[in-house]
Amino acid sequence: MKYILPIVIALALAIGLRAHNPNTEMNDLQANPGDVKVLLHTTMGDITLLLYGDTPLHTANFVKLVNEGFYDGLLFHRVIDSFMIQWGDPTSKDAPKGKHLGAGDPSYRIDAEIDFPKHFHHRGALAAAREGDATNPERKSSGSQFYIVTGKKFSPAQLDQMEHKAVMRHKQEVFDSLSMQHRDSIMAMRRNRDQAGLEALREQLAVETERLTANDSTYFTPEQRDLYMREGGTPHLDGAYTVFGRVISGMDTVDKIQKVETDGYDRPLEDVKVISAKILP
Repeated sequence: MKYILPIVIALALAIGLRAHNPNTEMNDLQANPGDVKVLLHTTMGDITLLLYGDTPLHTANFVKLVNEGFYDGLLFHRVIDSFMIQWGDPTSKDAPKGKHLGAGDPSYRIDAEIDFPKHFHHRGALAAAREGDATNPERKSSGSQFYIVTGKKFSPAQLDQMEHKAVMRHKQEVFDSLSMQHRDSIMAMRRNRDQAGLEALREQLAVETERLTANDSTYFTPEQRDLYMREGGTPHLDGAYTVFGRVISGMDTVDKIQKVETDGYDRPLEDVKVISAKILP
């Protein structure tokens, strides 16, 4: 089974695994029941967001914070050209220049609502920031920090390569999950130095992995490939972060923000602020 690195397999079995107009395409998409529109009035222009009704935890939380005035006065504290712009750190309000921001939150997290491939990281997507998998294996979202994707355009060959890696990564995840189910047996064979038993189990799990992933020949949908080629985005984040909305107007403002000069922590040298946020009818 060539899709799993031999060294990774050996370690897994030996010790067990740990667990156009940039707005046009988005405006053409239809709103659904439960969707909410939000206007961000910033120091560089207005941005209108559509929050998805089928990510109710994130949408309800965002609406709650907007109604409380939580975002008013907060900075876009992390800005990376051709990647994304991020805000929502409460400590960014009136923060002195040069202060390293990004660690603040309202002291709670939101359960992940990752719905890939339905919601993905196309240009203009709104998604929740979060801590990394090592400390946050459930991929719960920050209670207040979110980002808007700008990204870049990808060629068909680049998407093919990313798709291949994603399929292989999923196969590895399936193999890892199966290994965890046999952890006790693996540990017992390890203690008994039963290399033949470990090898037999490796082959068994590899065959089962192949069976369970037999249909995993593709990753991106035709719609995703089209948007990533024509509009751009950050496809390497797909399936790992909760996407719960999109920009429906004001990508020109987002583009202006992503181009500002930043310091070594990706904070704009000149503050870019959300003056106010409000729910639209």
